[in-house]
Amino acid sequence: MKIYLLLAHPDSDSFNGKIAQAYYESALSKGHEVRFQKLGEMKFDPILWKGYKVIQELEPDLKQAQEHILWCEKWVIVYPIWWGSLPALLKGFLDRTLYSGFAYKYHQNDPLWDKLLKGRSAELITTCDAPRWWIWWQYRDSDLNAIKRATLEFCGFSPVKTRRISRVRYLNQSEKEKIIEKIVKDIKP
Repeated sequence: MKIYLLLAHPDSDSFNGKIAQAYYESALSKGHEVRFQKLGEMKFDPILWKGYKVIQELEPDLKQAQEHILWCEKWVIVYPIWWGSLPALLKGFLDRTLYSGFAYKYHQNDPLWDKLLKGRSAELITTCDAPRWWIWWQYRDSDLNAIKRATLEFCGFSPVKTRRISRVRYLNQSEKEKIIEKIVKDIKP
């Protein structure tokens, strides 16, 4: 399988970084082709200065990300939940990369759109300090509503699987290692 792996935590040495690195190594060892980008090392302006009225010229790292998206069969995104949502850098990446004409295209005379990234699946691996039930109950899984439903599924990714790792700040090193072992074990050859 062709996998595009995006570490969407700006710190590669974080728990998210360790998850992404282990995923990368395991997927390669199981025979997958993997293209791996680390959002914190990419150079781009995350702000849409004119909204979508004017498409900003994409920086080389964003052009490469689009190439990876078109190439992949599965897009894996590893990110933390901050303030009940996506990190700002990930939101800016999505705003700049998945624009109309690349990821979707509205119809002229009806409210529907074409999903230009059909034929690809996605997997979201998210971390948070709060208990999983709190993220669901208090925030209504706001991050998943934004990235899974309103972004990836909107653009045609299906299925979009999710894995939520909660109570991270309470986990010891051994517990974190067991979580990573489970994630890499679940990667099918």
